Amino acid sequence: MKGVVAIVGRPNVGKSTLFNRLIERRDAIVDDRSGITRDRNFGSSEWTGRGFDVIDTGGYVSDSDDVFETAIREQVLIAMEDADVILFVVDGKVGLLPDDEAIAQLLRRNPRAHVLLVVNKVDNYQRQLASNEFYGLGFEELFPISAMSGSGTGELLDKLVSLLPPADPELDAWAGIPRLAIVGKPNVGKSSMVNALLDKASNIVTPIAGTTRDSVHTHYKAFGFEFILIDTAGLRRKAKVQDQIEFYSTIRTLKAIQESTVVMVMLDATEGIQKQDLHIISTVARQRKGLIIVVNKWDISPEKDTEAYRRHIESRIAPLRNVPIIFTSATEKLRIHKAMQAVQELVNSRKRKIPTHELNDYLLPLIEQRPPASQRGKLIRIKFVTQADAGHPTFVFFANHPKLVKEEYRRFLENRIREKYGFDGWPVSIHFREK
Repeated sequence: MKGVVAIVGRPNVGKSTLFNRLIERRDAIVDDRSGITRDRNFGSSEWTGRGFDVIDTGGYVSDSDDVFETAIREQVLIAMEDADVILFVVDGKVGLLPDDEAIAQLLRRNPRAHVLLVVNKVDNYQRQLASNEFYGLGFEELFPISAMSGSGTGELLDKLVSLLPPADPELDAWAGIPRLAIVGKPNVGKSSMVNALLDKASNIVTPIAGTTRDSVHTHYKAFGFEFILIDTAGLRRKAKVQDQIEFYSTIRTLKAIQESTVVMVMLDATEGIQKQDLHIISTVARQRKGLIIVVNKWDISPEKDTEAYRRHIESRIAPLRNVPIIFTSATEKLRIHKAMQAVQELVNSRKRKIPTHELNDYLLPLIEQRPPASQRGKLIRIKFVTQADAGHPTFVFFANHPKLVKEEYRRFLENRIREKYGFDGWPVSIHFREK
């Protein structure tokens, strides 16, 4: 399993710049103003063949009554609890400040993770010498770097990967088996769902727990289904602060979704679909995973009209479409098998490879009947389409002016593909390339 690395520190020390450096993209917004990163950014990195996940937190401000700063502080505490390695970033240009000392005290009380002290913005010899003052924070080793230029990050990464937990060989042996993550808010019935599945299993199951910060992976094989269940049943909301700002998910949810093939998002039928549910669903969509929504506790729901309830959910999750919605009771084992059938159908459709000649025979006449609109006086011609090998249904259209194709035409092509081939529960990606 991948290790988790969290980047923490007070505002404006360069955490987001370091995050972008590690993941080799520009996902995090970088700005000179303090407090730009309000939420956790999540990405993946690799060094010397070892992969790990990276979390960029908002800046930590101690003893603040500001609601956003309180929220940021809670985000940092969550990341610290779930990380294997923490990069504690300080500002070598500004020097040691009281908030650095407050964070250091928190980190020294956290026995779970290795802490690496990173002195950022060290881009000349004078700052290299001045960085020694940060030894006063009580850490044995510090790493002077410049996240902007990349100076010093190689030594930091060498140390970082040496501290990551070892990969689990049994999980590697399960590499070919599809993975089903069961996620949702607290108390929606995730544990009951897992128990209902495992109680029915005719084969011996093998629970493998990682550290206390990891999800539990279980090999499930029964009734013609075979999955690695990724159970996040231990997930709970860690904080509740002023203005009811909720921390919708923790790093465990993000890890489970990232590791999965298909994600089962469980809702509580007695509560309806709420903002926290929508956040989890949108996270699944951004990760381009197969999605099934399970409305649990249907046996005690005051609402009995499944079609009206389904339409309500569909309206709330728009523009997501074609998502399987199953109404269950895990405790009564109501429609559990139907939910697993829906998961299996998602796995099967992910494997579907449409022959290139069939795609072109179907789509090119439709494109000829309704070609993309001309742009800037240029006629756009699409000549060829093929399905790409990817983790979700992905189609590449070759055109003479690919950058001029509008989003509405992309949706038109996606709709035609779904009408013919389904792919319910999956995002369908449409790309245009130069012919």
